[in-house]
Amino acid sequence: MNKEILKGNWKEVKGKIRLQWGKLTDDELDKMQGSYEQLQGALQKKYGLNKETSEKQLNEFFEKNFQHLFPEKSRRDKAA
Repeated sequence: MNKEILKGNWKEVKGKIRLQWGKLTDDELDKMQGSYEQLQGALQKKYGLNKETSEKQLNEFFEKNFQHLFPEKSRRDKAA
């Protein structure tokens, strides 16, 4: 995942994150400012996930909800 794309589209992404992971507050998400690492750490802390599980959940979430932000992944998947 291109983490710069995440930062650039944070306002769009933030609302869906709140729907998916309701334990994360707006204040917490605002402080993250699109940081993938901070989001992953917050999921680990709030939901008791290990690093591997939180990364898997985030990847699945972004693939499902924001495929249009990651066109290089879409092209790779179609070629496979």
